[in-house]
Amino acid sequence: MALTHTLTHVFGRLYTASFPIIREEFNLSIQQLGVIAAIPPLCQAVFSIPFGLLADRFGSKRMLIVSLVVAVAGSLLAASAANPFMLILAVSLVYLNTTIYHPAAYSYITRLFKRGDRPKALGIHGAGGTFGMSLGPLTLSLFLGNFGLNWRHVYLFWAVPIMLGTLLSLRLSDDEFEENDNRPEMGSPEVQDGPTSLLTKALAIFLIYTAIRSIAAQMVGTFMPIIIVDVKGFSTGQMGFIYGLTSLTGLVSSPLGGVISSKVGNKKWLTVSVILSLCMLGLVAVVPGGLPFILVYILYGFSGTLGMAARSTLIAGLTPSNQRGLGYSLLFLPGSIVGAISPIIAATLIGNFGIGLLFPISMFISAIGILVLVFGIKDPEQP
Repeated sequence: MALTHTLTHVFGRLYTASFPIIREEFNLSIQQLGVIAAIPPLCQAVFSIPFGLLADRFGSKRMLIVSLVVAVAGSLLAASAANPFMLILAVSLVYLNTTIYHPAAYSYITRLFKRGDRPKALGIHGAGGTFGMSLGPLTLSLFLGNFGLNWRHVYLFWAVPIMLGTLLSLRLSDDEFEENDNRPEMGSPEVQDGPTSLLTKALAIFLIYTAIRSIAAQMVGTFMPIIIVDVKGFSTGQMGFIYGLTSLTGLVSSPLGGVISSKVGNKKWLTVSVILSLCMLGLVAVVPGGLPFILVYILYGFSGTLGMAARSTLIAGLTPSNQRGLGYSLLFLPGSIVGAISPIIAATLIGNFGIGLLFPISMFISAIGILVLVFGIKDPEQP
């Protein structure tokens, strides 16, 4: 499961990492880049709930296979993109791949493990995803700087291992298994792991928090490659390496966060990690280019994934077991919705006030999200 998570995310940051190149190749403005960045998340928002329902209806294994097939189709189309419209269609497909994957994968894992082990398991699974997000920019940097290739070759290259991953996913067991604590099969009338209703006040508040956090992260994150090149003074090849290296830290931070979360509590650890990430973002804004920026940006990436397992475990406790696919699609829905808005807002701010304004606005919005988390959300697995 961690391997498939890696493969589904190899294109997650490759798109934005390619922005400095795409901007020159297609002669695009910042505002046009903002619109281009908004369309794939909009597609995710439209299809998020349907794919969650399909995961509950047809089972996780089938939807995992579908997600990888969609990723292959998108990568092959991107490799042949001759204009921005083809590229948008291709990237929308590779984004939809993760929209199909997440509800199926997370619900599958929560059924495999006891409640006390879920944060650790989800931390390992999350490490696979962050590793995948690092591979796209790192491959881009390698192809540009060492092999004389272009961004299209990166999409073509990753189509092959994803095809192999599709074959490997056929070896997964079907969804009809019992949990490892000898309880009846999940979703059966004899047991209900989690609340009996999906639409609760607690879940609604958590989704509001998720939306606020997503706005804060995406306003800066979408244009970070442009910031690294235009503001911090790195080359495009160096940017790909730096941009990918931050996600690579998730190999350590995501499992570590899962272990800590299982000991101190999900909400408490998520709060600590979000505050730490906010502090590191402030340092990213003010530190100059060169080695100091690289070190601070790596720490920012490290802190950003420390709370992944805690967040995913909280959703498991807030949703009924037989609707967990839909529950996880709802978890990622706010990010998709604001992902279709945030880049346009950020591009407008950059055009009118300069790129530096993104940091204080993002930090202010993130602070609001922390207040919602602290005062509005209760960990369902804590007394």
